Amino acid sequence: MSQLSLKRLEKSFNEARIIKGIDLDVSEGEFVVFVGPSGCGKSTLLRMIAGLEDVSAGEIEIGGKVVNELPPVQRGIAMVFQSYALYPHMTVYENIAFPLRVEKLPQDEVDRRVGAAAKVLQLESRLQHRPGQLSGGQRQRVAIGRAIVRQPKIFLFDEPLSNLDAALRSEMRIELMELHKRLGSTMIYVTHDQVEAMTMADKIVVLDAGTIAQVGSPLELYHRPDNIFVAGFIGSPKMNFISGTVASADGSNAVVDLGALGTIALPRTNTAIAGQNVTLGIRPEHLSLGDGQFSLDITPNIVEQLGIHTITYATLPGGENFIGLFEGNPDLVDGKEVRMGFDISKAHLFDANGLAVY
Repeated sequence: MSQLSLKRLEKSFNEARIIKGIDLDVSEGEFVVFVGPSGCGKSTLLRMIAGLEDVSAGEIEIGGKVVNELPPVQRGIAMVFQSYALYPHMTVYENIAFPLRVEKLPQDEVDRRVGAAAKVLQLESRLQHRPGQLSGGQRQRVAIGRAIVRQPKIFLFDEPLSNLDAALRSEMRIELMELHKRLGSTMIYVTHDQVEAMTMADKIVVLDAGTIAQVGSPLELYHRPDNIFVAGFIGSPKMNFISGTVASADGSNAVVDLGALGTIALPRTNTAIAGQNVTLGIRPEHLSLGDGQFSLDITPNIVEQLGIHTITYATLPGGENFIGLFEGNPDLVDGKEVRMGFDISKAHLFDANGLAVY
C-alpha cells in the first residue's frame, strides 16, 4: 500500500485551474522531490497534502485513509517552510518543544523527544541558545527538529534551503539526505532547483503548469526524458535543441535534415514520419572536441574556463543557442571556430508536440 496517494487531484482559484487532475503514489520511506519552474503548482500541491489548501476535486489518501476533510494536525504530517518561523524569544529547546507543548505531553516525554531530535541534528550544545545566536544552517536544523519531534508519517519540505548561500545549501543537502537515511521516513521536498532534485531524490516528480510531465528516478529523467520540457529542465547546463525536419523514415530508422548543419541518421526511431517537424536534442556534456559520429563546426562567442571544466556558448545558423561542456582546460577561444562531435546514441529526438520519439 502506498504511504501517500493522490487521485485525480485538482485545485482551482475562481476560474484559474492550478492543479489539473494529478495522480501520484508515494511509497513508505521514499524521498520524493517535486520540481518545476515558478508557477507550475508544486508548492500548492504540497500545501494541499498538508491540509493548508482545500481540494477542489479528487482525493488525498495517507496510509490508506482519505484525509481531504481532516485538519493538518490530524494528518500525521509535519511541514518545514522556506522561512524558519522560529520564536526569537525562545531557546532552541523551547522552539523544538513547542508542538509538544501544544499537545500537552508530559515533561519527561518532551525531554526525550527533544533530546533525540537534537542528537540527530547535532544541536545538543545549542539547546539553551536563542535563534539570534545561530547560523542560518543551524536555524534551519531547529525548524527541522520541530518537525521531527512530532514523529510524523510524512515530512513535507517547501524550498527549505532557498534562503541559504550556495555553500551552505550544499552542506544542508547532504545533512537532509543523511537525516532521511537515519529516520527512514517518507519525505516530500519542493524545489525549483533541478540540481537539488537530482542529488537528493529517490523519485522526481516534474511539474509543468499544474500537470505531471514525468515521474522517475533522477537518472531515468536524465537519460530517457519523455518530452522536451523534461529534457530541457533536467540537466545543467540545459540540453541543446536544434530544429529539423524528417527527410525520410522507414518505420525503424529516420534521417533528419538539420538545415545548414546537414543531415543525421537516427536508428530505432519507429514513430517518426517523413515531412514532420522535429527537434534534435544533445546535452552539452555529451559533446567532444573533434570528429564524432555526427560533427558540426561551432564558433563560440563566449568561453568560460572554470578549472574543472570549460563551457562554450555559441549561436547556430538557425538562431538556436548551443552550449558545449568539456573536461579540463582545452584550447578554446572566443571567435575561433572549432569542430565538435557526438555519439548518435546520446541524441534525443522530439516530435512537433514535444514528445520523445528517440
